This record gives sequence, structure tokens and C-alpha cells, in this order.
Amino acid sequence: MMPTLYLWVVDTLALKRGTWVISNGTKFGVHLWDGLEIEEALFFLLTNTLIVFGQLAFDNALSILYTFPKLFPDPAVLPSPITLVEALLTPTLKYDEARLVGLQEAVIRLKRKSRSFYLASSTFQGQLRSDLMLLYSFCRVADDLVDNATSAEDAQMWIVRLQKFLELTYGDKEKSGKLMEQYVLDNFPLETRSALLQLPCKRLSREPLQDLLRGFDMDLAFNTAPPIQTEADLELYAERVAGTVAQMCNELIFHIYRSSQSVEEQDRIIQAGNRMGVALQYVNIARDIAVDAKIGRVYLPKAWLKEVGISYDSVLETPNGPAIEDLRSKLLGKAFELYKEARGAIEELPVEARGPIRVAVESYMEIGRVLRQKGYLVKAGRATVPKWRRLRVAWKTLNQ
Repeated sequence: MMPTLYLWVVDTLALKRGTWVISNGTKFGVHLWDGLEIEEALFFLLTNTLIVFGQLAFDNALSILYTFPKLFPDPAVLPSPITLVEALLTPTLKYDEARLVGLQEAVIRLKRKSRSFYLASSTFQGQLRSDLMLLYSFCRVADDLVDNATSAEDAQMWIVRLQKFLELTYGDKEKSGKLMEQYVLDNFPLETRSALLQLPCKRLSREPLQDLLRGFDMDLAFNTAPPIQTEADLELYAERVAGTVAQMCNELIFHIYRSSQSVEEQDRIIQAGNRMGVALQYVNIARDIAVDAKIGRVYLPKAWLKEVGISYDSVLETPNGPAIEDLRSKLLGKAFELYKEARGAIEELPVEARGPIRVAVESYMEIGRVLRQKGYLVKAGRATVPKWRRLRVAWKTLNQ
């Protein structure tokens, strides 16, 4: 109604000034208010109503098109009018309820677990947005199953079950499809099932998911001996738990948005995404030194601890102080080095994905910038980027 009211006011001023007139033979002589003919008022009201409902229908059709891959497999980025009408007229009885539940739960997980990526997710569009949220949901659920296990044995059990899930998912589709679904129903908690069943595996290669599970194995090693002995160990861990996720994001992008680049060029860009994922994980580790210490983990390499004259156990007991801050700065320095090296590859992605990926990266790197501020103290174990600052970063990044 606000645009219509605005047009009514402007039209009233124009009619009173004589900018245009309505001839006597085409009007009823009825006024909405002094100076505004009823014909003019109805014209603007009906026109705006048609525009608004047309946009709603268009958005609704796109939502259906990109939400239900079983009904519309691999839809075009710019679908034809016929396809849009077909999507709009699809009976609700044909909607995949399991898919809707999976997306709803994915949004809730993302909002609860990562404010930075939740903000960034709003800048993605269409099928890519849905697939990225479902990918995040799977990674989050898998990580929580292992981290929240009551014992090392239970954690290892979940890794074994996730491994079996991947074997069935990427096995013979005719033989393994139903087996995979039944396996998930029989072996995973109810609240986690949608994340596994809705994983967009048809658009993802298996190896990054395998590496993700290997990263979980490294986390379990903390129960026996610290696995991060050297900087190379740290890099390997970050590649497995975060580089793989960034790599899969790029795989989804190149699957959905067709590119004229060669396979070799695409592989190079995908690997650059892996390096960017490592940079983001370094920021995450630098932020969570105290949080990780509470659960008996120190991701700073033991070789680094030795260089500054502190022990692994002392970090667990007192995860702060000048030496810790020096190591935090060192890790952040390496994070920003990797970020600068990989940042250029973002501009080689399909144009539809560049802005959103920039927002996702910059939103998280802003945490690193906060940590690097002189005199900044991590509160409650974490660095917090104010909401206004996150919005400013997103706006600035989208308009580059």
C-alpha cells in the first residue's frame, strides 16, 4: 500500500498543477479526496496489485522449481515461462515433505551454530542456497555426533556409521538407494536423519566427505595423544575439517552454474577454495583456544608451544596470557596469508556466486580482524562481531 499511497499523492499534485488532466468524457466526477479522481486512484491500485501478485507468483514458482529436485531435476538458472507455470501449478500433494523438513532443520542449525554463515546464506540464490544449507546441515550433524558422544568408543562408532552411510550413498544406486535410507532410519537419531538423507550427494564427489571423516578421526586422537605436533599436522587437520567443506561448496557452484572454463581451471579454483577453507579454520582455532581447552584439546602445534616455552598441559590449564596471544597472532597471520593467496580465485567463479562467496569469506575473516585489534580481549572464550559490523561487511562486500 505504501507505493500506491505515494503514487496517489504524486498524482494529486500533478493533477492540481495541471501537469496532466482527465477529460470530462472519461471520468465519473468522483474523487477519492480533493484533487484525486477515482479513475486515477483505481488505476494505480490495480496496477500495483498486479505487479505485487505477479512477483509473488514468480517467486513462488522459482521456490518450487529449486526446492524439489525430484520434480524438477537440474532446473535452468533462467527457466522458461512454460517451466515456471508448470512449477506454479504443481499440486501441493506432490511436494516432497522430507525435503521441506530437511531445509527447515538446516536453517535452524545454521542460525543456531554460525551467525556469520547464516548472514552469508541470505545472499545465495535458488538451488545453490538450498544445497549449501543442506551440506552445512550434514557437516554440522556429523560433527556433533562425534563431538557430543559420551565416550571415545561411541564417537568411533558414529564415524564407522557415517563411513557406512557414504559407502551406501555412493554405491550402486539401484542396489544401495533403499538400503541407505533404511540404514539411516535404523542407525541414526531421529533429529539427524534429514541431514543425511537430504545431502546433495549427486552433485558432490565422495573424497572430500571421506577426508571430513578423517578429520574427525584426528579429533578422536586427542583422547590418547595430541595429534597436532607440527604445523604440517595443523594444516592437514584444517584441510580435512574445513578445506573439504569449501571445496564442496565450489563443486556445487560449478555444477549449478555452467562455466566455459576448462576442467583443469575449475579444479584449480576448487583447490583454491580448499586453501580458503584452511584460512577460515585457522581463524576458528585462533578464536576458540579457550573453548577448546575446556574440552581437553589444543590445536596449536606442540612445536609452536615449545618455541615460546610453554607446555601442552599449561595451555589446557591456563589458555590465556602473553605467550598464548603471541601464538594466536601467529596463527592469524598464517590465516590472512592463505586468505590473500586464495582470494583472487573467488573472482574466477561464475558471476552468480562471486558476491555471496565473498560475503561468506569476509564475514568470517572479520572475526580474525576483530581478534587482531590491539588490546582486544576474547570474552566468554569467543570473539564477537557486532551485528551492525557484520551487516556493514556484507553490504560492502556485495557492492565491490
